[in-house]
Amino acid sequence: MTIDFNKNKDGLVPAIIQDANTKQVLMLGYMNEEAYQKTLDTRLVTFFSRSKNRLWTKGEESGNTLDLVDIKVDCDHDTLLVYAHPNGPTCHKGTDTCWSEKNEPSFGFISSLEHTIHQRKTEANSEKSYVASLFEKGVNKIAQKVGEEAVEVVIEAKDNNDDLFLNESADLLFHYLILLQQKGFQLKDIVKVLENRDKSK
Repeated sequence: MTIDFNKNKDGLVPAIIQDANTKQVLMLGYMNEEAYQKTLDTRLVTFFSRSKNRLWTKGEESGNTLDLVDIKVDCDHDTLLVYAHPNGPTCHKGTDTCWSEKNEPSFGFISSLEHTIHQRKTEANSEKSYVASLFEKGVNKIAQKVGEEAVEVVIEAKDNNDDLFLNESADLLFHYLILLQQKGFQLKDIVKVLENRDKSK
């Protein structure tokens, strides 16, 4: 991997730190060639601190280290993307990220859909919302709907109509997300279970 440490007069390149699992951006630091090499050697993310004017391993005082997973360089060879596993909050102010955001996984549209389902649950206006009406009917009704949609998915899987299969699959996922929230969980909780089963780690 070629990194252009000489592009800037100070010999530093920006290093964007991203959680390897959640994909949340945690912080921005700077590395010189020595900090980069120490990061590779120790597997602990190390920067060149401009304020301290020395190498600085993240967490050397707080214990909130960043375990290196991988490093990529951008197309201009002057910016690094560092994948890491954080041990505790990343920001010195005690927050998960330096932007005061929670370091939680995001599943794009699915996370937005979960937020909408949560809103329907708390609003509980069954006259206007199908989701709210399901929550009012309770776990048995929601579980029944998940079962019905699962059967539909199996039926369509045996056919050759891809549109019907995808639509029934979407219905199953939608009702499963509702069931999860009825039980007090979200998709991230299922992901944790799957991660714990991952024998490749």
